[in-house]
Amino acid sequence: MQIENEIRETLSRAFNVHHMELENESYKHNVPAGSESHFKLTLVSNIFFGKTRVQRHQLVYGALTDQMPKIHALALHLYTDEEWEARKYESPDSPDCLGGGR
Repeated sequence: MQIENEIRETLSRAFNVHHMELENESYKHNVPAGSESHFKLTLVSNIFFGKTRVQRHQLVYGALTDQMPKIHALALHLYTDEEWEARKYESPDSPDCLGGGR
């Protein structure tokens, strides 16, 4: 859980986080047990207000500069408080892995 913890700590410092869910989805992929390579992040912060989807992603990638070389995939679901409430506090499910020799 080293990379997962690094991601949590970095984002907590970089954003005024109202809600964060970080799921290690590596087990859904063709990787060794215990891998930390595929993550799903739901992050709610009003720092995203007025920002496009691309700008929101850029903010997160910028904050995770040190962690990104260690990550193969990062699904981002980034919302303001109002958007999160409108979604009824749910982020989309990740699709099943179709690659990697499965």
